[in-house]
Amino acid sequence: MNLERENVTQANRSEASGQSTQKIVVGTSLLKRNDEQAHKLRENFSQKSILVVNLLSSPGSGKTSLLEKTLIDLQKKIRMGVVVGDLQTDRDAQRLQNRGAGVVAITTGTVCHLEAAMVSRSLSSLDLDSLDLLFIENVGNLVCPARFDLGEDYRIVILSTTEGEDKPLKYPFIFQSANLVLINKMDLAELADFNMDVACENIKMVAPQAMIIPISVKKGLGLADWYQWLLKHYETKKEYPINKFAEAVRH
Repeated sequence: MNLERENVTQANRSEASGQSTQKIVVGTSLLKRNDEQAHKLRENFSQKSILVVNLLSSPGSGKTSLLEKTLIDLQKKIRMGVVVGDLQTDRDAQRLQNRGAGVVAITTGTVCHLEAAMVSRSLSSLDLDSLDLLFIENVGNLVCPARFDLGEDYRIVILSTTEGEDKPLKYPFIFQSANLVLINKMDLAELADFNMDVACENIKMVAPQAMIIPISVKKGLGLADWYQWLLKHYETKKEYPINKFAEAVRH
């Protein structure tokens, strides 16, 4: 993918040392274009009253397993679709097939995040008029995806107990933009020596606005609360299609 670089280069030369330094501002126009595309997506989703959720996490946190279980359990209550981003394969998308939802895969190659234009192009494979809820499973990464608005209403960050309690402090930006943090693999918390109180303190330190729900996809712990959160926010989206806060939260 050709990433445009803003043409701003400033060189400061020190005659005394004979050395030179360069300051290069990268990606400003790329982010601007992405925000413009995200705004168009958000308007389209709002017109159709589709709740859009962006799932972010590091690799192996359980995003796909959570979606697989969610699609099965909620397929009779709400019409769902999924956009799945991955670097090289469509294996995660294949796992979600035949679960009562339309699924489209985006293979990003060397790009470590989804962008609004990628999501926009993928939507031609989904019938938006038949959807109530769209999940966007972002590429597994706690850095790059945080910068890119995808037109979503809400961001959900998944933290697994096997990652440790300090992830919110090490990667604060992605948590700062989260509306909800799901702490997954609670069935392994004791084995991983995971301190739930410390984890919650760390999350609240960087993201005081975020709700926290502990879950275990494998054991079913907390999934009822997760489903309730989804259904509640879908009903709100139906009543108030335009989420006035979604874009403001991203910037």
